[in-house]
Amino acid sequence: MMNPQTPFPAFRIRNDTGGYRSGIEEMRIDELSPGEVLVKVAYSSVNYKDALAGTGKGKILRRFPLNGGIDAAGHVAASTDPAFKEGDPVLCTGCDLSETRDGGYAHYVRLESKSTIPLPTGLTLRESMALGTAGYTAALSLLQMVRNGQTPDMGPIVVTGATGGVGSLAIDILTRAGFEAHAITGKVEQFDWLIDLGAKQCIARNELYWGQRPLETSRWAGAIDNVGGDMLAGLTRVIHPYGNIASCGLAASPELATTVMPFILRGLSLLGVASGGSARSIREQVWERLAGDWKPAHLAKIASRQVALTELPGVFATMLAGGSLGRTVVSIG
Repeated sequence: MMNPQTPFPAFRIRNDTGGYRSGIEEMRIDELSPGEVLVKVAYSSVNYKDALAGTGKGKILRRFPLNGGIDAAGHVAASTDPAFKEGDPVLCTGCDLSETRDGGYAHYVRLESKSTIPLPTGLTLRESMALGTAGYTAALSLLQMVRNGQTPDMGPIVVTGATGGVGSLAIDILTRAGFEAHAITGKVEQFDWLIDLGAKQCIARNELYWGQRPLETSRWAGAIDNVGGDMLAGLTRVIHPYGNIASCGLAASPELATTVMPFILRGLSLLGVASGGSARSIREQVWERLAGDWKPAHLAKIASRQVALTELPGVFATMLAGGSLGRTVVSIG
């Protein structure tokens, strides 16, 4: 039986009369958000959302204080749900972690059993966090595109924000799934890195010209867009008939200025990808694919950086300044 008074370090985020701040604090198990499954965390990861939450640059948390980290993976330490027993390896991504519930940037996290996913065969705990929300989002984007009729023989899929976590994993996952992947990025110095991940063509963001007409000559069969704004609007003009755009990010802007022409004349589908609270059946399906035929072949190359809790502020600053590459795993404990 775990002692509820057991102290442990956590990266906690506060917003009170002392201002918005975050850092390492000591807390106890009985102070964690309620849940049926207590997990001793082994790894977490850094997502754009984590950087926004940890710095206060975005309104992510809906209550304070909370531990940061929207991802967590580790072993069950205790459970009131018989579906989970002590020692089971499990993971959780999204599901209100670091929004309304304490997240994975701590030695322990308490999860709701409905949000706790058994680690699928084919993944280690570290690999599951190398993927994390970013990998889940990339795979969910592709799953929704495939469900809506996207096939490899329709032509290449272009990925925007390709050097980021979602983008780089999307390149690898698309390639594993038999699609030809193209990459758009502002980091031309990383073209070789993207080609090593499987990209067949790399396009510099500042060299793109979409044209001014509602429909321009089509270039790609579909897209996974992490950027939003003008990038997403431009993509709607250049996708082949009956292609799909999966919209899963807003790194540039949440705005979208376009016309209905691509939708009613080319049959374009714009698919929203909400990874945080997707149904358990979908999450289980996506994680099985990520542990199997969609498992990125270059995961170690994409997630080559590992940091401790104390290093998180520096990682956040780099990410928000646009300087991150691939994925960063957080080693807990």
